[in-house]
Amino acid sequence: MKKFKSKAFFIKSALIHLFLSIIVILISWQFFEPNAYNLMHNNFTARKTGSDDIVLIVIDDKSIEQYRWPWQRNLYAKIFEYLDKYSNPKIIGFDAILSSLDKDNPESDEELFNTIKDIDNLVVGFSPLVQPYPADIDGKSYSEKFDNKFGVNINNPGSQLLYSKYQSLSRFPEPYFNAIKYTGSVNTTQNSIGHITMSDQIVNVNNKLYPSLALRMYLLANKTDSLTLDKNKIIIDETNLQIPSITSNDAIQNFIHYYKIRNNGEYSHKKYSAIDVLTSLDNIKQGKKPVIDPKEFQDKIVFVGANAKASALGLEDALPTPMLQKHPGVDIQATNLDNIINNEFVKQTTILQDILLLVFLTIIVFILIAKFSFFKSLGILIAIAILYMVFTAICFMNGIAPNVITPLAIQLITMIFGYSYRFILEGRNKEKIKQAMGKYLSQDIMQNVVKNIDDIKLGGKKAVVTVLFADIRGFTSISEKLTAEEVSIILNEYFTEIEPIISKYNGVINKFIGDAVMAIFGEPIQDINHAKNAVLCANEMLKKVDELRDKWLFEGKPKIEIGIGINTGEAFVGNIGSEKRLEYTVIGDMVNLASRIESYNKVYKTNFLISSSTYSHVSSIADVIKISEVTIRGKSKKMDIYEVLRLT
Repeated sequence: MKKFKSKAFFIKSALIHLFLSIIVILISWQFFEPNAYNLMHNNFTARKTGSDDIVLIVIDDKSIEQYRWPWQRNLYAKIFEYLDKYSNPKIIGFDAILSSLDKDNPESDEELFNTIKDIDNLVVGFSPLVQPYPADIDGKSYSEKFDNKFGVNINNPGSQLLYSKYQSLSRFPEPYFNAIKYTGSVNTTQNSIGHITMSDQIVNVNNKLYPSLALRMYLLANKTDSLTLDKNKIIIDETNLQIPSITSNDAIQNFIHYYKIRNNGEYSHKKYSAIDVLTSLDNIKQGKKPVIDPKEFQDKIVFVGANAKASALGLEDALPTPMLQKHPGVDIQATNLDNIINNEFVKQTTILQDILLLVFLTIIVFILIAKFSFFKSLGILIAIAILYMVFTAICFMNGIAPNVITPLAIQLITMIFGYSYRFILEGRNKEKIKQAMGKYLSQDIMQNVVKNIDDIKLGGKKAVVTVLFADIRGFTSISEKLTAEEVSIILNEYFTEIEPIISKYNGVINKFIGDAVMAIFGEPIQDINHAKNAVLCANEMLKKVDELRDKWLFEGKPKIEIGIGINTGEAFVGNIGSEKRLEYTVIGDMVNLASRIESYNKVYKTNFLISSSTYSHVSSIADVIKISEVTIRGKSKKMDIYEVLRLT
């Protein structure tokens, strides 16, 4: 039964630990890991700035000061004209969504459309939308038209496809739709704390898959429109590039490897103001020196976008990332393409790897707690936690993102749980030991030992105490007629009945001597009425024996009587023995006297004798017969003892 209870306690404890661990993991993954990821990525992964082969042209505050917003479309046309005619960039990415015509300046729109229709290396942005197409729009027809012109060849699309929340595409005005040749999604998804840590590399719109702006630019740069989806990766067929990916409900994503922010404090890639590009174009046409040499963009990948801090204009395209609280969106798009070109991705550990690590750490923690002392195991566990932090830093340096907080949280909760379990178990074991030892020692002595556990030593003190001896009359001859088992039953029943009586009167059983018992009153339980309580105890013991005797006679057992002797006096009380083996006892002449007084019960055919020193304390409650001039062995003088007849 005890073994079963112990096993049940372990199972319950394990289930509680498992439940708490799951709660901690879910909370950590939702709230703490994203912040830890940002911290580690910022300090250890982003160790260099973005590639110099990728540059940004940004409509910034400086540009808005020169040309008030909203810009006419001919200004965009001039930027693309400058790039196409004078700079010859490798690829141009337009991080903007043009969804309507400028009815007040149709000639401006026409200038833009005429400019971009002849540019073969331009990829523009579109956005997948959650809301369906308006009722007055033939959405199915537009989607088919969009897919036929801009779709790419995706092999094995069902390998990672689940379902999509996106129901429509941002609609391009027809002249713009006809002028552009390539488009990619500029959509980004924020994590649980609102930061952009992943790129939506392929978006799912009504079970049609479209690449991101950066991925479409990469495909165009490598003269291919084909890619393959495999389990947990996107494969570019022409270059054999493999992008590690994670499938969500509406996109195939990958972690973005951000780069160090440049000295301008906002961008990780080299940035040019759009107004400087426009001024340069005007200067070139006028035969003047341009503000920006067109060669700056030659054979470069150029992103064009807007990010003006004048928020009232609605041009601040910036989102929280591990690097910045307001990271320009055009730089995020450029970073995505930089990752693809240079095959620099952050690979997150799998759920299976995370779980195995947590299980391993849990087992290690329990083993250390079980095998080593508290301070030693605590020191080792702290060292493990520090080493794990170093390990995660090295991982982030190499583009691998393990969980940072969750393993430490699980280690901490396992430590708390493990030490609690250990202390509870030790407490239970100590209680079992106390209960077991209490069967060999008096409970009062045991409590005294526990109370002074750190100060147990040889020695004691002198104190006035009362000692009681009780002995079964003629037990040796009785035992010869009984079996060992019958003797044991009688003695055990006798001692079981008198032990609580002795405890009731603040007595402490010092030892059992065969069929005799020795009890102490006054120590270690402090009691000024120890002599009186000893006599009261003896009186009740005799009554209990009378009851037992009737019971035993009824059961056919021999008639048994006891004799009790009590003495009060000064004695040594304390621990005797050796440093390795102690015994709490009472030593002195008064103890021997109590034993010898008890032996006189056989001489005078009495049951209850006390010394004169004890009688002096109980004369008011005891009717006695004085037995004068008794010779006590070891005493030169004769002395008086008293038979107690009754208590008043």
